[in-house]
Amino acid sequence: MFVAAFIAASEIGLWVLLGLGLALRYVFRRRRASTVTLALIPVLDALLVGAVALDLHRGAEAGTTHGIAGLYLGFSLAFGPAIVRWADVRFAHRFAGGPAPVKLPKHGPERLAALWREWFRVVLAAAIASVVMLGLVVLVADDSQDPALISWIRPPWTLVGLWLVFGPVWELLTPRQRTPTESERSSSW
Repeated sequence: MFVAAFIAASEIGLWVLLGLGLALRYVFRRRRASTVTLALIPVLDALLVGAVALDLHRGAEAGTTHGIAGLYLGFSLAFGPAIVRWADVRFAHRFAGGPAPVKLPKHGPERLAALWREWFRVVLAAAIASVVMLGLVVLVADDSQDPALISWIRPPWTLVGLWLVFGPVWELLTPRQRTPTESERSSSW
């Protein structure tokens, strides 16, 4: 229960720090305070790993919450900077007269490149989650906790495979309707 509450607090903390950091930057024009606030987001992740390690060290039965904590950490670190950039562009547009966010095309090479970048983030997230789980096994867990922690290494890699198939590979294999040229459109009248 302790770890589950810490995961929830980390998720809430992420959005609070993100909102506060962007408000400091664009509403209150406190760029340095904003940078410091946004830099605290990874500290939440470090605290989460510490909480998981402490819980396991105290003899808690390794389970779903410990595995989810590893996944959360991996995805938070891999996707965190992209989430901050995404929110920053939208916040700047809404509150500071920044340019409108650029929409990704529905198809084409630019979309495919974005899907590959996203997939590589998923690979990074899976790698981080796996290293965290192995680190907990080697450094903290006892023999009774090891199997449960090790079992959480496979799910993120399954997600990597699914993301590959339904992301960039899907985009590559989906047939696109050819857009008629200007002369073809005018001759159809």
